[in-house]
Amino acid sequence: MPNKNTTPPYYLRHLAEHAHLQSVFGSGWFANAAEGFARFFGTPVFLVAQTVIVVVWIYLNVANLVKFDPYPFILLNLAFSLQAAYAAPLILLAQTRQADRDKAHAEADARHREEIAMEMHKEQGLALEQSKQLLALVERNNELTVVIQQLSARIETLTSEIHNQVISS
Repeated sequence: MPNKNTTPPYYLRHLAEHAHLQSVFGSGWFANAAEGFARFFGTPVFLVAQTVIVVVWIYLNVANLVKFDPYPFILLNLAFSLQAAYAAPLILLAQTRQADRDKAHAEADARHREEIAMEMHKEQGLALEQSKQLLALVERNNELTVVIQQLSARIETLTSEIHNQVISS
């Protein structure tokens, strides 16, 4: 069994070469907030709200109700570019954090499977030992049965001899 202070446990052997890597984003407030935003970007609420805003934006400018972004909607294009510039890293951050969680779950699963395998090995050893003891008891029972059979035969013989001597006298 490897020493836990110097080498990773057996169930983590395939992760040993990556043990020095740590999560870049950690678990601070920024990482949590960024992950929350990234999760929100993929929701129907966000997509519907963004669509409504874009439609209203275009309608207001095409109908000449406002004139802050006339056709070809350069300001709207800039807003989309800015959103994409922030959304992509936030989504990658969320994926990285999810991968870290998946790795932790995989390690926990491996640990659990290893514990189950060790327990099964112990139980199999115990069952084998109990089977050996049971076999020894059956063999001893057979020996005692043979002795009882011999003693019964000897008693029957002695009883016959005594009976014959009593009758002949």
